[in-house]
Amino acid sequence: MQVLVTGGAGFIGSHSVEAILADGAGVTVLDNFSSGKSSNLPQHPKLKVISGDIRDPQAVDQALEGISHVLHLAAQVSVPASVADPLGSSRHNIQGFLNVLDGARRAKVRRFVYASSAAVYGAPEQLPLNEESAVVPLSPYGLEKSINDQYAALYRQLYELSSLGLRYFNVYGPRQDPSSPYAGVISRFASAMSKGEAVRVFGDGGQTRDFIFVKDVARLNLHALKSTAIGVCNIATGHSVTLLELIETLAKCAACPAQIQHEAAATGDIRHSSVLPLKMFEQLEPESMTPLYDGLKQLIEKPV
Repeated sequence: MQVLVTGGAGFIGSHSVEAILADGAGVTVLDNFSSGKSSNLPQHPKLKVISGDIRDPQAVDQALEGISHVLHLAAQVSVPASVADPLGSSRHNIQGFLNVLDGARRAKVRRFVYASSAAVYGAPEQLPLNEESAVVPLSPYGLEKSINDQYAALYRQLYELSSLGLRYFNVYGPRQDPSSPYAGVISRFASAMSKGEAVRVFGDGGQTRDFIFVKDVARLNLHALKSTAIGVCNIATGHSVTLLELIETLAKCAACPAQIQHEAAATGDIRHSSVLPLKMFEQLEPESMTPLYDGLKQLIEKPV
């Protein structure tokens, strides 16, 4: 395989690049380095890095030269930013996505795997979620990801482009920037505890989420590139915990008590989230998933 990873210098992207290189494939990274860092990438003879933007069709076409498989991760990933600037967000997540998708079609790549999102489901009426659950996005970001899924389905039908959209749930791990406005809650909690600051919890902390370790996600991305599964696939552990349980586990890993500062619940916050990722287990055949304690321990010991 010769794999193009868009957004390959980012959080999920850089771990995916490492997994793909370790599997023996060649990798080209296309990244505009607006949030990704070159320091996230390894020095490797099979790695080529191109500084460019998915909104630039010429940069995309250049990056696709000699490529057999695409892992499309580059995106504007902030829900609040999509609400504040829906036009700007759509230029990344719809026009940019289409530049890469259509470029892949014209380059005759064999496989197209891309980052969808659990945000497409909005506030679910029934839990646990599965791939047949209603798609009711609550933000421009969620809508953009749903449109990506529809474009990919149309390209499978019209052009027989094999594709799979991965609906990531709550990914955490090393290299997730806690100062980012859309950083995962775990990175923010870990950063606060490392500084001896109180952990800010919006609401009573009874909210439930399914947290999945980034290195597991990277391996699943690799499996998706090599698989024949099509459509969309939820990427999660299948086990949800409350935020208070998460903080307790994090405190055990850090061997220090957590100070919790409760604040008013965030407007529009989804109370509970759970998922049954049967398609992932059946079609992507993951290795055993990293337990939450072990993943948190790695995050604390090696945050970058």
